[in-house]
Amino acid sequence: MAVKKSKKLLQFTLDDRTGTDCTTLSAIHKYYEPKEFAGKTLLAITNLPPRAMMGIESCGMLISAIYYVNGEGRLKLIMLDDKIPSGTKLY
Repeated sequence: MAVKKSKKLLQFTLDDRTGTDCTTLSAIHKYYEPKEFAGKTLLAITNLPPRAMMGIESCGMLISAIYYVNGEGRLKLIMLDDKIPSGTKLY
């Protein structure tokens, strides 16, 4: 969902299968709308120390790639096959 009073931040509740959901904020609203993530599996780091942004604690980071087309920066979140279960460890 979009974070109130922020033009950049989206808030995610990630299920990493630890039994405790991980709230993560990401400054990607310029590139994505919240509805685009329904049913998607994103690559994320969920064991980071909490960091407060806009009064909300964020304990994770979504992994993305930034690339340029004609000098314009674009961002693409790394999305995984939906058959990979939440909480799968990557090596």
